[in-house]
Amino acid sequence: MCLAVPMKVIEMEGPVARVEEAGVSREVRVDLVEGVKVGDYVIVHAGIAIERLEPEEAKETLRLFEEMFPEGAESSR
Repeated sequence: MCLAVPMKVIEMEGPVARVEEAGVSREVRVDLVEGVKVGDYVIVHAGIAIERLEPEEAKETLRLFEEMFPEGAESSR
């Protein structure tokens, strides 16, 4: 199963962004999403940002993930 996860952009360097969620940070490519900047939330799949989200939508999605997978959310924090 593949899962795309909302993550917050914390740094940008050209077409690469450092994103983080629940204490996990990753470098991802942002070439496919126009105008990404620090502070944005993006959906990340396989190391690539595939869509930008409004902060409220990202937070609601993350809340639903925690509700569906409470053990995973606790162990990753």
